[in-house]
Amino acid sequence: MFKELLTYQKQNIGKRIRIISMIDPFPIPSGTMGIITGVDDIGQYQVNWDNGSTLSVIPDEDEYEIFGDGEGGETVLELK
Repeated sequence: MFKELLTYQKQNIGKRIRIISMIDPFPIPSGTMGIITGVDDIGQYQVNWDNGSTLSVIPDEDEYEIFGDGEGGETVLELK
């Protein structure tokens, strides 16, 4: 089951992500956008944030939105 989750998450590589809230001593500010560059072996999204940070997103702890291309602009694909 975890392997299928990683396969699903890897489909999001290259998509835009916006952080809503992050559980971290030095979190990415809410509303910051970035690009998903990879998924590590434990399922964290690796992100190049627009503010220059590369802090990963932990799907079970952090809140975020992943966007895809839609006809009317960006469409939310995933909201956690």
